[in-house]
Amino acid sequence: MADYLVIVESPAKAKTISKYLGKKYTVKASMGHVRDLPKSQMGVYSESNFDPKYITIRGKGPILKELKAAAKKVKKVYLAADPDREGEAIAWHLAYSLNIDPESECRVVFNEITKSAIKDAFKEPRKINMDLVDAQQARRVLDRLVGYNISPLLWKKVKKGLSAGRVQSIAVKMIIDREKEIQSFVPEEYWSIEGSFQRGKDAFEAKFYGVDGKKQELRSKEDVDQVRSRMIDDSFTIQKVTKKERKRNPVQPFTTSLLQQEAARKLNFRAKKTMMIAQQLYEGVDLGKAGTIGLITYMRTDSTRVSNTAKEDAKAYIEEQYGKEYLGTNQKQPSQNSNAQDAHEAVRPTTISNDPKSVKSHLSRDQYRLYKLIWERLMASQMAPAVMDTMSVDMDNNGVIFRANGSKVKFQGFMKVYVEGSDDGKKEKDTFLPDLKEGEQVQEQELSENQHFTQPPPRYTEARLVRTMEEMGIGRPSTYAPTLDTIQRRNYVALEEKRFVPTELGEIVLDLIVEFFPEILDVEFTAKMENDLDYIEEGRQNWIEIIDEFYQDFEKRLKVAEEEMEEVEIRDEPAGEDCENCGSPMVYKMGRYGKFMACSNFPECRNTKAIVKEIGVDCPKCKEGNVVERKSKKQRKFYGCDRYPECDFISWDKPISRPCPKCNSMLVEKKTKKGVHVQCTNCDYKEEPN
Repeated sequence: MADYLVIVESPAKAKTISKYLGKKYTVKASMGHVRDLPKSQMGVYSESNFDPKYITIRGKGPILKELKAAAKKVKKVYLAADPDREGEAIAWHLAYSLNIDPESECRVVFNEITKSAIKDAFKEPRKINMDLVDAQQARRVLDRLVGYNISPLLWKKVKKGLSAGRVQSIAVKMIIDREKEIQSFVPEEYWSIEGSFQRGKDAFEAKFYGVDGKKQELRSKEDVDQVRSRMIDDSFTIQKVTKKERKRNPVQPFTTSLLQQEAARKLNFRAKKTMMIAQQLYEGVDLGKAGTIGLITYMRTDSTRVSNTAKEDAKAYIEEQYGKEYLGTNQKQPSQNSNAQDAHEAVRPTTISNDPKSVKSHLSRDQYRLYKLIWERLMASQMAPAVMDTMSVDMDNNGVIFRANGSKVKFQGFMKVYVEGSDDGKKEKDTFLPDLKEGEQVQEQELSENQHFTQPPPRYTEARLVRTMEEMGIGRPSTYAPTLDTIQRRNYVALEEKRFVPTELGEIVLDLIVEFFPEILDVEFTAKMENDLDYIEEGRQNWIEIIDEFYQDFEKRLKVAEEEMEEVEIRDEPAGEDCENCGSPMVYKMGRYGKFMACSNFPECRNTKAIVKEIGVDCPKCKEGNVVERKSKKQRKFYGCDRYPECDFISWDKPISRPCPKCNSMLVEKKTKKGVHVQCTNCDYKEEPN
């Protein structure tokens, strides 16, 4: 019989840890929290120091019963939930339920699930950290006071099922504010002149820079004509050549938000998916003969710190695989975000020798892709800077200056392993220039004039929204993914082409919160509240005092809102067609999976239809129907016949109207990182990306 019981959150984590601890230890999973505030009522007594009322979570009774029975059979119980506020709170609730003294050395924490880390952690158990517990309680109570007071108001005045929260409301406001910027944006005209030039056999490109040595903007066609009228002939003189060597420093290791941003850019992962897969990698993967091991450190962190052991292991690997010249030398510790708690290390591989190639066969496709990203990012952070040779050439024609810029990688450094992604998906390319000398003559081959208009700021992608929230001090590593998930489930915002757009419902709810609860949408207030929670965690603030300070003003605003908030009627938007069952007008409705059409005569008529978009292509299978654009339940776009279910034609790639010139089969548009190319669904015919 085992002498010790270890309780963790998940079965996967339990399975991994049990292999390291041996027969004296029984490891069981609590399946997350066992106690929480009740769902059916406020559960916080504001008149009694905000005392929270905790109850056993529905469905957790059998689990608690099993844990209590197991606890009676052992000498000691260890609580090994995750090393953060939430994990500390889980341990505290378990201690209460199992009658364990929280002052006893019952708490075990580790940042990675490897044999050495687990063994070391159990050598130094500690008591439950009540400052961490209080910080979690404060956030939970604060969010409950906001959500369970404002939400019923919104149900009464707007629509059932709505909710309001501190962080989610700020996120919605950011998306709506950006949409307003886009709608009010007034494009400004500007022009550019680009040219191709020749020196002997060497050809290169340059752009108009200015006149008489001064940079000049081209605001109109008249400006362009003035520049061109000043040029004498096709001959330009090299006026100035500037050559420089530029260093590009390595990227930082991953924090939670950096991981979510980069996984979105490079892997097309949503924040929720990134965290789910990262959790799997952290809790442990069976590597065959090597056993089960946690492949990455704890994935909820705002620190870029890396342990000395991991640094040394990385440097040894770099020197062996790439050579000594690729080693980073005397690197400064990356600067931390001013809001960072620095409670854990950066997200990194637990064992450097477990390179992606060696573990690939044991991972799912998505696990492998995310692990490869994390592993390469850590390695790059410990490597030497890249060195770029840059060259700038100014060419003169009667005072009209064209400038050519070139750059090439002289030494790859960290870029040999990893290059950071960008929000627009563009990749840097070498631009070579011939070895031009001052005083030389070059010949213009062709000039092109291009009209442009300034563009509005882009809508937020998940990556850009997470980055902005982090910069503003809103939320913490554990809150980004659930916040983005919540505002979509509530239909306050929608994702279109991977970018957030606000819904009418989101705008209505936000307007009401702005009017009656402005402090909830105040960025400085929200950032200060996050800092206050950090101070509670550090033992510098009392959590009840922080909540009381907020609630004094909030309670007054709540009374005003209950009296003055007017009911809002959300009218259904006409769909422009009649119901084929009863003849009543069809309207657009917003459902769990986005917009759909429904009969306005509901509930007498329950007819509903998906919103489809014709793409002008005949169905290649039945030859009678038309191909239409549809969306799956997960909002993924696909194409099918409008005669479904009579015809079951379906395609994830967009069909186009012309047939394959080689075999006469269907052509589709295929999206790749290089762009969109056309290919045949039957033969090897393919067209280059446009």
